[in-house]
Amino acid sequence: MSTTPQKLTDAAKSNLDSALTISGTALSCIERLAALNLNTARNLLALIVENNKGLLLIKSPEQLVAFQSEAARPTVEAAVSYARAAYAICTETAEEINRVTGAQINVIKAETNAAINQALKSAPAGSEPALAAIKSTMEATDSAYNAIAKAAKQVGELAESNLTAATDTAVKALTNVTALPKGKKKAA
Repeated sequence: MSTTPQKLTDAAKSNLDSALTISGTALSCIERLAALNLNTARNLLALIVENNKGLLLIKSPEQLVAFQSEAARPTVEAAVSYARAAYAICTETAEEINRVTGAQINVIKAETNAAINQALKSAPAGSEPALAAIKSTMEATDSAYNAIAKAAKQVGELAESNLTAATDTAVKALTNVTALPKGKKKAA
């Protein structure tokens, strides 16, 4: 299998397309995170204004305790919502980048295997063990890559599960605190 200028041009074009896709994906992620941050900041500013207005209306310690419990809820909910949205953006970005790089790796692997098979056909006598060793190394590398990719996916799923559990627990804890009957004090 000879390398022609057209094959080199095609490979360069494919690599450029992949690089552009990855760059676009990264920029989209940054744009989405920036929009999320701006919206979150805007919403938190509005919440702070509302809380400050509410503080001005407080006339007794009991009202202060009730206000604190109620004021905490939207802040925690905003933090949970932000964490989930940021995690979703980052996860989607990582999946897209993995898809593009995985496709490139598959192309490189196929081309390398084709080159090795071609070399095996036209190799001089006695070189078969060396080429077989190269092919075996490629297969072992591919197997290791697949194992690492699988482990990374499992870690991502575990992280997502833990994030969901933690945020659900935070929301439930906040709900329990703010749901105390009036006149009851929270145990210290």
